[in-house]
Amino acid sequence: MTRRALSSLFLSLLFVFATQPLGAQEHGSERAAETSTSVPALKEFHTVIFKIWHTAWPNKDVDMLTALVPEIEKGVASVAGAELPGILREKKTAWASGVEKLQAVAKEYKAAAAARQKQPLLDAAEKLHAQYEALVRVLRAPLKELDDFHAVLYVLYHYDMPQDSLQKVKASVEQLREKMTALNNATLPPRFKEKESSFFAARKDLDKAVAELGATMSSNDSKTIKAAVEAMHSRYEALAKVLE
Repeated sequence: MTRRALSSLFLSLLFVFATQPLGAQEHGSERAAETSTSVPALKEFHTVIFKIWHTAWPNKDVDMLTALVPEIEKGVASVAGAELPGILREKKTAWASGVEKLQAVAKEYKAAAAARQKQPLLDAAEKLHAQYEALVRVLRAPLKELDDFHAVLYVLYHYDMPQDSLQKVKASVEQLREKMTALNNATLPPRFKEKESSFFAARKDLDKAVAELGATMSSNDSKTIKAAVEAMHSRYEALAKVLE
């Protein structure tokens, strides 16, 4: 091989090695975004909500409330145009309904501000804050440990299993066992007191399904493992539904 050919080969290999980590980083970044339960537009909208709720509304400052209309309109438009990450796909209906209500309250707020109607404007500001909080609750997991379990399950169910990547499935199952241990030790918030018995029963079923899935891994049989994943996924959905 000539010196020129060797040089060309070296440059080609250097390019491959240099670009592979970047691709992996981009892929990892996309996966992290898809499994995040955060919507940046809603988080940013909190800036104007904070001004309303902690300064303008308690001080009954009509001038400030009126001056905030452009920020409110911009924030509501951003929230309305936001895409939910993949892991929150089951919340799309509740999210869309909440966004519609937020838009309606924002229009009510703008009309009251334009008419310089003090009490209707204060009432609209209170409703805007309440609807913002309602959207936050749509995204917020009722139990952190359940949310952590779901983050691992999402990757297993929507990526590892469809790709028939047994190695990745095994790694995810190990993580699920760890998350299940944390979930078994979790305490329900007081507001779910009346759902405790249903939650405990559904959690026990999920724990059993995770154990059964783990037991199938030594078989290396794709069909058996997929069936166990489907069963475990259904048990997760049943548990999550208890806390809706």
